[in-house]
Amino acid sequence: MARLALTIPENVQGDFFVDSTCIDCDACRQIAPAVFADIGNQSAVIHQPESSEELVAAQRALISCPTASIGDVAKHDMSAAVASLPELIAEDVYRCGYTSESSFGAISWYIGEEKILVDSPRFANPLVRNIDALGGVRTMLLTHQDDVAEHQKFHDRFGCERWLHRDDVRTRTATVEHQPAGLDPVRVTGDVRMIPTPGHTKGHSVFLYRDKFLFTGDHLAWDPDDEMLIAFRGACWYSWPEQIESMQRLLDYRFEWVLPGHGRPVHLDANRMHAELERCVAWMRRRA
Repeated sequence: MARLALTIPENVQGDFFVDSTCIDCDACRQIAPAVFADIGNQSAVIHQPESSEELVAAQRALISCPTASIGDVAKHDMSAAVASLPELIAEDVYRCGYTSESSFGAISWYIGEEKILVDSPRFANPLVRNIDALGGVRTMLLTHQDDVAEHQKFHDRFGCERWLHRDDVRTRTATVEHQPAGLDPVRVTGDVRMIPTPGHTKGHSVFLYRDKFLFTGDHLAWDPDDEMLIAFRGACWYSWPEQIESMQRLLDYRFEWVLPGHGRPVHLDANRMHAELERCVAWMRRRA
């Protein structure tokens, strides 16, 4: 629970605040961008909610904070925010919220029609109940070893089959049912492909849904400041040259959405997305 005694001076006055335990994961800034902003090494409240929409968004961010660093002095009723997670983003794709500290606040996604979780959120009872009401979890797709969080609890609760590239299997993921190897794409379902993209980690993979939604883990994200697709040069734990080649191979695919675990999502038409990906590859090569 956030502590008012630890509130940071950058917060604007009002009910919502961020305390000094914030780890700067960016989840709150994605979920409620009108309320929270980056102040250099963590988030702060830059605008107190005024409308009901802003209030619910701020509450979603509070619920989703992996370190419980967001507080609400007034203790508003949270029922609408709790009921709204997972949050519908487009078609049957939802943002889960309830990020995990063990994944440094990485965003997880839910595909309603396929009953798929992409990466693991916290195993929080309200979220689990809401996912159960949507049909449960048939499959869990793990992009890489960093964002597996409480995958075992979701498996135990729903009996879901899990996918993780063999090169990222570690002790806590040794029980994962599907462990493809190599660089060849793998068909998970009729509408979902697993595309190995080594670079950030050796076994990192992205998942393409309906040739439209690309779930990118820590491989690819949108930079809203420079308005371009980027990779994280400073958080490449395995090989930057490998990540460049992985990004190059993604040019063979068509998609309109980039939905990362870390970094900002983006929706562009397919032709512009392809052009932006080409631009990203060129940018990466300049930083090799």
